[in-house]
Amino acid sequence: MPPIRRTRGSKKPPPDGFDEIEDTLLDFANKMKDAESAPHEGKKKNEATWDIFRISHQRSRYIYELYYKKEAISKPLYDWLLKNGYGDANLIAKWKKQGYEKLCCMRCIQAKEHNFNTTCICRVPRARLNEESSGIQCTHCGCRGCASSD
Repeated sequence: MPPIRRTRGSKKPPPDGFDEIEDTLLDFANKMKDAESAPHEGKKKNEATWDIFRISHQRSRYIYELYYKKEAISKPLYDWLLKNGYGDANLIAKWKKQGYEKLCCMRCIQAKEHNFNTTCICRVPRARLNEESSGIQCTHCGCRGCASSD
């Protein structure tokens, strides 16, 4: 979760333009707090963290689109946001590469996280899945498909 801004001066103040996106980032922070404190009784162990992964992905995607797609924020602000934990720098770096434009989380492409040293089921294009496995979700983040060809 992003740090709370304080006036002590221990960290650099945010660059210009942060005020314009601060409300949206606070909304993401509030959603994250709600997801962290939500009851998880009746859910599987993995399902309890799916909302947290989803909100983290949305926040990182928001920053990515502001900088790379819309060009609405400056480079110093983008770097400051990543340095202070508002976005996942590794995930954003993957989104810039061909074939990873829709990647849901970094765990889905790490071979050590899965059986047989392969990638996650959500990385398989929907056209290659048969009808039985078309409704399968990723066990790590709950993604139903993040292959770039979908």
